Amino acid sequence: MIIQPVTSTSSRGKELLATLNDRFQLADPKCREIVGDIISRVRRSGDEALLEYTHKFDAPEMDLAGLRATEGEITAAYGQVDDTILASIRLAKERIWQFHQREMEESWMMTRPDGTITGRLVQAVASAGLYVPGGQGGKTPLVSSVLMNGIPAAIAGVKKRVMMTPPAADGSVHPALLVAAREIGISEIYKVGSAWAIAALAFGTETVPAVDVIVGPGNQFVAEAKRQVMGRVRIDMIAGPSEVLIIADEQAKAASCAADMLAQAEHDPQALAILLTTSARLAEETVAELEKQLPLLSREEIARTSLAERGAIVVCTDLDEAMALANDIAIEHLELMVAEPFLLLGKVEHAGAVFLGNYSPEACGDYVAGPNHVLPTMGTARISSALGVETFLKKSSIIAYSREAFLADAEHIQALANLEGLTAHARSVAVRLADK
Repeated sequence: MIIQPVTSTSSRGKELLATLNDRFQLADPKCREIVGDIISRVRRSGDEALLEYTHKFDAPEMDLAGLRATEGEITAAYGQVDDTILASIRLAKERIWQFHQREMEESWMMTRPDGTITGRLVQAVASAGLYVPGGQGGKTPLVSSVLMNGIPAAIAGVKKRVMMTPPAADGSVHPALLVAAREIGISEIYKVGSAWAIAALAFGTETVPAVDVIVGPGNQFVAEAKRQVMGRVRIDMIAGPSEVLIIADEQAKAASCAADMLAQAEHDPQALAILLTTSARLAEETVAELEKQLPLLSREEIARTSLAERGAIVVCTDLDEAMALANDIAIEHLELMVAEPFLLLGKVEHAGAVFLGNYSPEACGDYVAGPNHVLPTMGTARISSALGVETFLKKSSIIAYSREAFLADAEHIQALANLEGLTAHARSVAVRLADK
């Protein structure tokens, strides 16, 4: 049996749930060391380091001129992408754009009767770097990552958007990635991957410009590189393996529960797929469905490893308990596959995205529903949100005092400054009081 269902109240169940609640982890020390060396090398040697790593790991014949995708390559890509795929890209673009437009914030100001004006100035960052994984050496282009990362940046008003993606062995980039980028207005595309791509975006090289924000998924080396450059640049999040938690009652279909668990498990051997159900029957039937559907997958071995090592099926006493457990786990994708999902929605406290009902599989959110699929993992949904327009915005406070307002507040400002031992602060007020 690939997964052994447990009850929430059993000793095994309690042990499993405790593990799920404490799953946040950073890269191992060896990975941190390797990434640190890569970042240092790119900072010192720039393009020379990028070519060295690209030759070693991706495209042995790449030259400096080939690092940037040309206009000719991008134009030619349209002739290499099937019309059906192009239509799907454009539909996804439209849906994602419509959703994220609602997130845009505006600058604002407020006034007080004494003439004081305060407010907030909302502006886009000047530049953003979008990292797009190669996807099995370019065989499975992650066009959804291009759209999900690039569109919110465009809506925010980021003037310079740079895309980084590893090249295939022949130095090419999958045409679907080039088309997706062009469809959302990105034409500056570099054929650079892994941690050295993140280092180049953070510090700049002779060819690759430094940016203000870096977003996009990747393997443990990409995630660790983003962590190490965080602070110099803003990042979207430190992402771990993909996750789904399904809450299901008696009416749920085992075939659907199994299919949705497998949809996460096929991502990565470390992916996490969990079913919390009030039905012991459904738990057993889902296990049978997992065994039935696994051989149908192109990534069967990856999914099988993920389920065997990290998959979980827990039988709960009722939906309230299941919901409480889900809130403790704070999952990336939460599916409410129950008879009345909207009745549970108000009880959701921590989740990256919530999918309601039997016809809202997580795959809808990955591609065409509209909300962003870049979501917090490893329990960080307790404190973090999905990538959105705000990721690319910065806010400045606005403060304007009239003379009347300044005189009214002067005593309070000096009192607080002197209390904190900041006498120069107090004097900056005092000199103005003396200047009548």
